[in-house]
Amino acid sequence: MAKDKGTRKKAAKAEKASKKAVAADDKAAAKAGSASGPYTAAELLELSDDALLEAVQRQTFRFFWEGAEPVSGMARDRTTRTVDTPSDLVTTGGTGFGVMAMIVAIERGWITRAEGLARLTRIIDIIEPTTCFHGAYSHFMHGETGRVWPFSRKDDGGDLVETAFLFQGLLCARQYFDADTPAEKRLRDRITGLWGEIEWNWYTQGRHTLYWHWSPNNGFVLDHDIHGWNECLVVYLMAVSAPRYPIDPAAYHRGFVQARDYGPPSTYYGIELPIGPDRGGPLFWAHYSFLGLDPRGLKDAYADYWQHNVAHTLINHRHCVINPHGHKGYGPDCWGLTASDDPAGYDAHMPSNDNGTISPTAALSSFPYAPGEAMAALRHFLRKHGDKVWGRFGFVDAFNEGKDWFAETYLSIDQGPIVVMIENHRTGLIWDLFMRIPEIQAGLKRLGFESPHLK
Repeated sequence: MAKDKGTRKKAAKAEKASKKAVAADDKAAAKAGSASGPYTAAELLELSDDALLEAVQRQTFRFFWEGAEPVSGMARDRTTRTVDTPSDLVTTGGTGFGVMAMIVAIERGWITRAEGLARLTRIIDIIEPTTCFHGAYSHFMHGETGRVWPFSRKDDGGDLVETAFLFQGLLCARQYFDADTPAEKRLRDRITGLWGEIEWNWYTQGRHTLYWHWSPNNGFVLDHDIHGWNECLVVYLMAVSAPRYPIDPAAYHRGFVQARDYGPPSTYYGIELPIGPDRGGPLFWAHYSFLGLDPRGLKDAYADYWQHNVAHTLINHRHCVINPHGHKGYGPDCWGLTASDDPAGYDAHMPSNDNGTISPTAALSSFPYAPGEAMAALRHFLRKHGDKVWGRFGFVDAFNEGKDWFAETYLSIDQGPIVVMIENHRTGLIWDLFMRIPEIQAGLKRLGFESPHLK
């Protein structure tokens, strides 16, 4: 009898908790369908895990939708908690991330397919006629005209890495907008045309490696060859996959993977890392190339990339738990080191370059690799810091508790991966789109990759 009573009490308690969760999620759904504005941190903490992910994705997407440069619809490089940047500076790689976020938004009903198509068409209207550099685009542009906005004094021409990130997004859009209608067919044809004009082989200088920059004013003077391990795996994949000006696979095998830090495996904090530098480097290396490129079951002669990305993430987490430098706030629920703003400006934060700055994008974009640790960080950020770290476009770029510093900025290259990688964790949407692209499938085979996606 006592046992039955206890069982009934437990059942009643569970039912009450379930009803509370449902009510909170119903409230979230009502808010999501209304124009009442963004969530507060306190409202987010009331939600179930799945509803919380939806809300974080949606509010972060606002950066690319409401916060976009108004003429082009392209992504601003950065904006602030309260006002949009007054200039028309836009970023090509960040725009590519935003395109993938837009596909997520359509699938989840935050915007309509027609609205997404119209925005993408506007983006193509700007980049199609603008100056390119052997088919590649500059890092920054004027959104109103498409003219180059120099990144630095000598970096005033083509940026191959930013171009690859842009087309990682545009090729996903070409795959997604597959309807037999004049507008969608026109979009596909325009993306295919621009994709075919990138002279990837020009950017090798006739050698067995790709070079990051070329300028008509300065040539290859920056002399920045692209070799790993870093965020550029997808650059080589796209260069090998290109329909008109591909590179020889030898550039990958004799250039990218021949860097000293590509191997052999090393062990940090008891976790084996297959490739990469000391303790793995900044976490964006596990994100940017893998917004589209699905690491699940992805292997070549050098690494199992799922195993590597998981290990990289867990090493980053473990470093923050052990906290060898004694930074305030670090722990199992407060982790994530990557490139972001910090109290002194901007830096690539990582275990070997750790100044106490936590970047929310690092943990949140790692949901596919460490979902439990990422969810713990998400709830901790909201519970501990509330609206100091949360605002109109989601989580601010970074914070440093030891210096009582909280960023006032949002950066496109940090907001985009949050939306896309959480979606890949939830549904695999962007991974499935990118891995179905015929040219990408052919390129993976040319490089000797294995993947469950390959036919």
